[in-house]
Amino acid sequence: MPIRVIQCYGNPIQLVCCGASFLGAAVWQYERMRHEARAIISQRWTWEPKRGSWRQQLNAWWHSIPEGNRVAYGLIAANAVVFLLWRVPRMEPIMLRYFVSHPASKPLCLPMFLSTFSHHSFIHLAANMVVLNSFVPTAVALLGREQFLAMYSGAILAVVGALCVQYPDAQLSILFLPFFTFSAAAALKGVLAFDTAGMLFRWHLLDHAAHLGGTLFGVGYVLYGQEIWKRREPILNTWHQLREGWGRR
Repeated sequence: MPIRVIQCYGNPIQLVCCGASFLGAAVWQYERMRHEARAIISQRWTWEPKRGSWRQQLNAWWHSIPEGNRVAYGLIAANAVVFLLWRVPRMEPIMLRYFVSHPASKPLCLPMFLSTFSHHSFIHLAANMVVLNSFVPTAVALLGREQFLAMYSGAILAVVGALCVQYPDAQLSILFLPFFTFSAAAALKGVLAFDTAGMLFRWHLLDHAAHLGGTLFGVGYVLYGQEIWKRREPILNTWHQLREGWGRR
């Protein structure tokens, strides 16, 4: 069983896919900034109007929402859709194959990502979405939409871990107990200690291994990942040359 896990991480295809997510995010950010720059030059400050009054109103409402909140709402919608699909009997074989991560399954790496959208109960979903909606806007402001979505493979606790490291003095509170506050640094230590204890004592209430892995990924990304992200300029220069070459054909 350990051999399969090692093979999963050592497979060059999996490493390429992981790197491609950040490469795609860098290119996506470049294209978005290029589009916005052209829009400013041509004095097109808003999107092209949609046909139909209700579409115009919906489009205006959506773009009036801050970018971080739009990203949060999109992730909440994705989690809600997966939660509903679990309630469809015909979808159960697909959901068990791709949206549950366990060593006995044939595909290993894809379920490790897709399982982050699966929730056991409505209370589990609701609690996670409240946390997600609280942390994502700040994370998007810190990293940018594209870099954040590439990092989101670590799911909600990756976002929590990243922000607790970046803003250790920020004051947090527990849901339904707003009068009880504590620093982000203390929260991070508590989460790491709780999930480590859960693994050592084999508690089964939560997936402590997944939580610990997600938190450590977020911490590691803030400490080291952003430095790698800052070195993306050679890749973007290559992309620019490629797209300019395609444009001349």
